[in-house]
Amino acid sequence: MIPRLALVPGEPAGVGPELCVRLAQQVRSDCRLLAYGDAATLRDAAAALDLPLNLLPAEADAVAPGDLCLQPVANAVPVRFGQPDPNNAAAVMQALDEAAAACLSGQLHGLVTGPVHKAVVNAGGIAYTGTTERLAAGAGCKVVMMLANDIVRVALATTHLPLRQVADAIDANTVDAALRITHAALRCDFGIADPVIAVLGLNPHAGEDGHLGREEIDIIEPLLQRLRGEGMRLPGPLPADTAFLPQKLRDFDAVLAMYHDQGLPVLKYSGFERAVNITLGLPYPRVAVDHGTALELAGRGLADPSSLFAAVETCARFARQRQEAA
Repeated sequence: MIPRLALVPGEPAGVGPELCVRLAQQVRSDCRLLAYGDAATLRDAAAALDLPLNLLPAEADAVAPGDLCLQPVANAVPVRFGQPDPNNAAAVMQALDEAAAACLSGQLHGLVTGPVHKAVVNAGGIAYTGTTERLAAGAGCKVVMMLANDIVRVALATTHLPLRQVADAIDANTVDAALRITHAALRCDFGIADPVIAVLGLNPHAGEDGHLGREEIDIIEPLLQRLRGEGMRLPGPLPADTAFLPQKLRDFDAVLAMYHDQGLPVLKYSGFERAVNITLGLPYPRVAVDHGTALELAGRGLADPSSLFAAVETCARFARQRQEAA
């Protein structure tokens, strides 16, 4: 069975629409795509790139380069590339919510998302901390954000928190849930039977035996000991400044970082173009690009589509794996 995936461009004034147009130039055999977005914006992006675009009804099949099946979600105001308008925030969220609902109902088998501009959505009167959090709330489940490329997979115990709040958020329940969700996803979606997850400490030098903080001693290490007793393979807590050395990464299937900027800068430096953002723990696979809206590039034909291509490939693979396991 060929999985059907929802495709959400994200911020209409950013590079998302033109990346979707570039994606539509491929005739794919691994999945069928259904875009949720504004028809006029997609056509304008195609014109800016001088590429063909044939928007088809949702139930149709894309059979030629430039074909893209569309579930229309109209913007409130016309889009000017590079100039986001908060008046279109509701349409951005509507597209995301409708696509997620189709995945939850089983009509579609996975979700691929483009970049969203958080500040613009909030300026439009919608409380929004990130797509990962919104999808988790819609599905009513706990999730873990993972970013991955061909070199390393990094899962996060906490996501979009101010740094002042991170230490208070690191408790046994938070880290336990992150590890269990990551472990299950590595087995289910990645097909790794007995995964090894390296766990970073929160503090410099993993606390230096309590001299630089006690979270490792009081929270992380006791939890790891308990989960090891259940059979999970969990090296750590490890100092973050040396855990990503290539000779160490060879022994790990994933790394759990305690906060956003502890692990993601290393991943993005190691291979930004092919990196993807994966939401672990949802009842359907969701994969996103690993970059922002790039407003300064929008409408100029300069945006690299590699991350979106990789996101679709990854989501299709996960969806097929789940179908085969069902």
